[in-house]
Amino acid sequence: MKAFVVIATKGRAKETYTLLNALSQQTVTIEKIVVVGSEAKDVEGLNSHPLASAGNLIIKVSQAGSCVQRNAGLDQLAPFVAEYESKEWFVVIFDDDFRPAKDWIEHCANTFKKDANLAGVSGWVMADGVTSQTITEVEAQAYLNGEIAPVSSAWQGYIDSPYGLYGCNMAFRGTVASTERFDENLPLYGWQEDLDYGARATKFGQLVKVSDCVGVHLGVTGGRTSGVRFGYSQIANPIYLIKKGTMNKAYGRRIVLRNVCSNVFHSIIFDCKKDYKGRLWGNIKATYDLLIGKCHPTNVLSI
Repeated sequence: MKAFVVIATKGRAKETYTLLNALSQQTVTIEKIVVVGSEAKDVEGLNSHPLASAGNLIIKVSQAGSCVQRNAGLDQLAPFVAEYESKEWFVVIFDDDFRPAKDWIEHCANTFKKDANLAGVSGWVMADGVTSQTITEVEAQAYLNGEIAPVSSAWQGYIDSPYGLYGCNMAFRGTVASTERFDENLPLYGWQEDLDYGARATKFGQLVKVSDCVGVHLGVTGGRTSGVRFGYSQIANPIYLIKKGTMNKAYGRRIVLRNVCSNVFHSIIFDCKKDYKGRLWGNIKATYDLLIGKCHPTNVLSI
């Protein structure tokens, strides 16, 4: 199968360059890699990467927002995938701070080959800086080399993932990527856009998590949206997706409650690792808008 990659990046040109290094070392060939920044400095220096001179790298600048940028990347691939049947290729969506093992793409391709009913694949994130403290590049390589024990446990083969895939490392067969686009009503950071896209991908087949597709998510904080905006999205985005029908009601309510409680707790204990007070204020603003019937994800653009 033909492999393609799309990377949306903001404020992380250095991290993106390092990811390109990892992609250049993959055990199988990637046909095209599209990197989409929100402004010129997001992709500064990337055109000097060997992948660019080899003709495998496309660099584009679009409006800011993970959904907008990913859509721009998918659109850029259109002329390159046109010669193939949709079942013969797949697109991997990587976060710029994700570090895949050298055989990530190979195992992903093999998984799609073995099961024609699969629409999407996500891998095993052995360590995730988003759920803990940020992981350094050196630590990431140590995890991948087996020098540090994984934080999370693996499983055998692949398991069903009915609620969607993890956005830092997910791949979709051409049958999905040729027609579906990320919902641009989820602006900026686009929180939960991965579950929304995955839910729509289930029209084309099954979603699975594959233990052989191994990687580390650094969880770099630079380039992310403000705490207030993110806090607003923590309320507005799940409510929007529940109404849209791409998020389970029980799951949506659970993550809203969990995040609000977390923001309250960490604000009380004055945890400064993340902007919990800003997130809590965003939660409050979204709740007020919900009560007056004006809560919508795009409101973060005016905050």
